[in-house]
Formats: sequence, structure tokens, C-alpha cells
Amino acid sequence: MSEVDLVIRGGLVLDGTGGDPFEGDVAVRGGRIVEASRQVADRGREEIDARGAVVTPGFVDVHTHYDGQATWDSRLNPSSAHGVTTVVMGNCGVGFAPCRASQHGDLIRLMEGVEDIPFPVLAEGLAWTWETFPEYMNALDARPHDIDIAAYVPHAPLRVYVMGERALRHEAATEADKAEMARLLIEGMSAGALGFGSSQTVIHRSSDGQPTPTLAAEESEYLALALALKTFGKGIIQFVADWDRPEAVFGMLVRLMEQSGRPVTYSLVQNHGDPVRWKRQLKWTGEANDRGLKITAQVLPRPVGFLLGHALTLNPFYSTPTYRKLGELPFDRKIAELSKPEVRAAILSESNDPAPNNMLGLRVRNFTDMYPLGAAPDYEPAAETSILAQSQARGIAPEALAYDLLMQDEGRNMLLLAAANYADKSLDFAAEMIGRNDTVLGLGDGGAHLGTICDATYTTFFLKEWPQARAGRARMALPGVVRELARKPAEAVGLLDRGLIARGFKADLNVIDLDRLALGRPEIVRDLPAGGRRLTQRAEGYLATIVAGRVIQRDGAATDALPGRLVRGPQAAPPA
Repeated sequence: MSEVDLVIRGGLVLDGTGGDPFEGDVAVRGGRIVEASRQVADRGREEIDARGAVVTPGFVDVHTHYDGQATWDSRLNPSSAHGVTTVVMGNCGVGFAPCRASQHGDLIRLMEGVEDIPFPVLAEGLAWTWETFPEYMNALDARPHDIDIAAYVPHAPLRVYVMGERALRHEAATEADKAEMARLLIEGMSAGALGFGSSQTVIHRSSDGQPTPTLAAEESEYLALALALKTFGKGIIQFVADWDRPEAVFGMLVRLMEQSGRPVTYSLVQNHGDPVRWKRQLKWTGEANDRGLKITAQVLPRPVGFLLGHALTLNPFYSTPTYRKLGELPFDRKIAELSKPEVRAAILSESNDPAPNNMLGLRVRNFTDMYPLGAAPDYEPAAETSILAQSQARGIAPEALAYDLLMQDEGRNMLLLAAANYADKSLDFAAEMIGRNDTVLGLGDGGAHLGTICDATYTTFFLKEWPQARAGRARMALPGVVRELARKPAEAVGLLDRGLIARGFKADLNVIDLDRLALGRPEIVRDLPAGGRRLTQRAEGYLATIVAGRVIQRDGAATDALPGRLVRGPQAAPPA
């Protein structure tokens, strides 16, 4: 009998393959799993009693935006509080490298607009000790973190770095521009990037209203970058688009894969304006994979939208004239004003879309897709609980009901606006998406949308809700759920050394009491630079989260351990 660093004893081991679980032990030495069996004979310098709990691999979140937070904060919350042990950032083409000093403000405004991270937070938080992407990676590598980080080269900074003001004016790239972007992409890949991320959606705009610079990128520019990945021999193309011309968009992705041989991963949601388009997209995705190409669709297992509230960025009244006058008041004084009958009457009488192009003002009055969130958040609310349905049942205006609900809990109550992924008032469509070989969980956007969403906690929601019986059957058995959270996303981005509980794999693990597993209500914390706020969400039931064999979370509280590191490039699986 020898001694190892850690033994987890007596848990129900779900190894990440999707196969049957077994009751047993897991032993760890040197940050790696050395044994997973019915009974480990070795003693552990630390031992965790997992009887009555499940043991899973650490979860992998392939779509986050911790690009800024990871430079100033060693804890990547909320992800690390929800079983996630590896995150991938640089998604949607936004980030902070490469970047010249004269371009700092441009990239901050872009991130502020696209990902709702306030300018003062980024201006104070970013040290800008880098210019090139390799220097940015070195800055990340120099700071210890609680969980592992991997990154794409973001297309927008790359374009601005090469083209300067021409990129901000949305000009087409010249041949020289494309060649230089390709060279810098290879430089980033050599520093450990997983590929490049890009955006072709009009909703991605800087805080001054300008579309993201990549919206002007033509297919030839994408091909130049894809061929750079081909030259390097590695790398993924991460892509988000509006899909208003779905055949054209997918056709371009297919041509990029055909000519470069590199895989593509793209964002897929159920669009309420065309609620069955996703079926066509997945049909094309399946056909492409059948032809030997490699493409995956990233999907979120709950509604996509906004949280609305008086302490948040948006609510149904945020741009009415009377409400805007209260905007600079301290929160308690604002709530006191909103409590006055005359203020309520004035706001309810006013339009929320004074500007003809204020589409967001119209969207946050979409009471058909708006629901009370509740103290125990309900991410699959019944149709009859919508603000519109409830107001009609009560014979009052939906604006009045929304106003009164938001004033509950001393003005801290929240509403859920399901802007996508909920056209059918059910998540049954997501059950059709998830579990396919060509889809992967993602789109949680951890580190972004700080005052509007907290979807990085989808891991806990999925683990709790998907195995539960609905209409007499579970949407997915527990072993499959764990595979979707751990091994499958790890494989999708080429991190083959994690996501499984097996000898030689990275010792990233969770010990979870499923009977206690629960999501708390999202809450505002002010722990960002410049006193900035962000939404976070607590979870119960995580007894321990372990990264490289060290416990980083115990019973919902962070420990002092910071074993997380920058992951440079794809990682090979350990020898069989």
C-alpha cells in the first residue's frame, strides 16, 4: 500500500463516457488520475467521503468571455462555482489582443457593447502589459487561476490591429491585410491559441453603436485565416452569425472546411421568428459531417434572453423619459421614487421606444415571452405564467403587472425575457438538439453580459433538470448528461486530456450531492474594478470541485487553491 495525493471514496462514479456508473473510489497523484476502481487500496494524504454523492469529471465550457476578467481576477466565477474546471474564451471575435496602445479604447468600447462589460470596469481592470497575442497569453499564464483557461485568437482585434481605422470604417481587407492577419494568426497559434473566433451578426455592436469590425469581413478574408490554420496543422474556426440567409452562411462554412480541412463550431439557437430553422441547420450539419467534414453546433439547454430588473441593465421601462431621469439615483432612492403612485402612473403612460430604431426598447416590452423568475429560478416556465397571460387573466395591462412584480423584494425582483430558445414554451426542442454527435453544450457567455444574463450556470441547470422525468420519461439519463458536460465539449475543442475519469487523465473532478443540487436566484455583486457590478448565481450541492488534484471549491465556498493554468493548444489523450 502506497500513498497518493487524494482519494475520493465510495461515490457513484460517472466516468464521462456515458456508460454505466459504478460505486467506487478515485485516486489522484501529481494532478492526474492514477486509479478509478471499486476499491482503491492506497491511502490518500487527503480523502473525501463521497458516499451518497456522485463523482464526475470536471465540466468544460467552450463558450465564455473571461478575456478581461482572467487578467485581473484569479477566480473565474460564476463558472468555477458550477462544476466547470476548463473554460474557452476569445469567442465571437472579441477580446483584447493583439492591440496597440492607440486602440485600447476601440476594443473596450467593442467589448462594452457586445458583451455588456462597462467601460470603467475594463479601463481600470486591464493592465495592458501586452500588445501582441503571444504577450497576452503570457500575461494570462503569469496569473494563477482556480480553473484552466484556453483561448481563441479573436478576429476583431486582429482586424483592427492590421487595418487600423479602415477596420473601424468596415472596409474590405486588401490582399496585404489578409496576408498579415494570417501571419499573426499563426503567431497566435504558436503561442497556444485553439483557433480563431469571429462574428457576422449585426447585434454585435460597440457601445457607440458601430457594428463589430468583422461584419465587413468577406469570404476571402475568412479563407485566408482558415488556410493559415491549415498551414499550421491545427485550429478551430468559431463562428456566430445572424443566419438571416442560412443557406449562404452555411455554404461559406462548408467551403472553408473543404479548402482548409479545419473544423468549425457555430452558435445555434431556436429563433422565435423562424422557430424550425434550427432543424434545417442541423440537417446541413449532419450532411457535412457525413461527407467527412467536421462541424459542431453549440447549443444552450435553456432559454436565451435577458434578466430584467431595476438593479440590472434592462427592464421594460428603462428608456421611458421619467425612468431615465431616475437613472443616476442611488438604488434605494430610485426604488423610493418608483414606489410613488404618480411616478408609476407617469412611467406606465410613456413609450419605451422614443427612437424609431430602438429595437431593444421594443424587445423588452415583449410580454408574451416574459416570465417571473422566482426565488427558485424557473427556466422552463409554463405558458400561462407569462406576463401577458397573467395580465389578461387579471384584466390589467401587462405593463402594470410587470411594474408591480419588479417592485417586489424591495425592488430587487427579476423577470426572465426568453428572447430565443423558447418559441414553443418548452425546452423539448433542446432535447432534440442535445445528444447528437454534431452538437455540443455552450453559449453560457461566462464573464460577459454582466448586467443582463447569468447563463454560465447552465451546467447546474442541465445536471439537475435533464435527468428528471417529464411526461413520464427523462430527457437524458444521468451518464449521458455528464458526458455532455465533460467529455463531449473537451473533445470538441481538442482537449483530449480531460473530461474522463480514467487512468492518466487530468484530475479535474466534481463530487456532487444530487439530492441537494439547486440553483439560487441570480444576485448582483460589486467586486469588479471601478466598483463594477455583475450578476452571479449560487449553487448548492457541489461538495467539492477539484482541479489538477486540488480542491478549489468545498461546499459552495472557494478554497485558497489556485491550480488552474493556461492551456496552450490542443492536448493529446494520455496513453491507453
